[in-house]
Amino acid sequence: MRNSDVEMLLAKEDWQLERRKLRSMILATGLSEAVKWGKLCYGFEGSNVAIIYGMKAYCAVGFFKGSLLKDEAGLLVSPGKHSQAMRQLRFRNLDGINDNAERISALIEQAIQVEKDGLKVAFDEKDNLDFPDELRDALEGDPELSEAFQKLTLGRQRGYVLHVSQARQPDTRTRRIAKFRSKVIEGKGLNNR
Repeated sequence: MRNSDVEMLLAKEDWQLERRKLRSMILATGLSEAVKWGKLCYGFEGSNVAIIYGMKAYCAVGFFKGSLLKDEAGLLVSPGKHSQAMRQLRFRNLDGINDNAERISALIEQAIQVEKDGLKVAFDEKDNLDFPDELRDALEGDPELSEAFQKLTLGRQRGYVLHVSQARQPDTRTRRIAKFRSKVIEGKGLNNR
């Protein structure tokens, strides 16, 4: 697939060679290509399988259900401490990709098989949200906020809970709640504009 969004991403100077190499490896498997979230994204029958990131310190291919992949070489890393499904292969140069080409291809094939098999990630943390007192009080004292919060997807609810929970001071937690109230009422996630 060649479209202007794909061409624009491939023309970026940062990680250009690495991005092109990972792209060619992924496209060789027959996955479809699209641009989502400003990144090259690859899917199988409508499901997202992999995405290519160009970060400051590394280039990566992320697997949406990476936690289900068998990675005996230990190449996959979690992008964050709260990531339950996504796993990434990170590279600092083209040699790192070339040296691990067989392993990368094997992980891509495995990720496709996960989709073919219909496997699902068990999101343990989504049902175990630990609401900080300030958020619990805000939801109990503001029916409009509470109703809107309950209508959010579990992922968006989790994002807000984690954002508030990460603040150390009660005053900071309260300010964060006040700051995102209008977004919740509009049904938006923490990072939506």
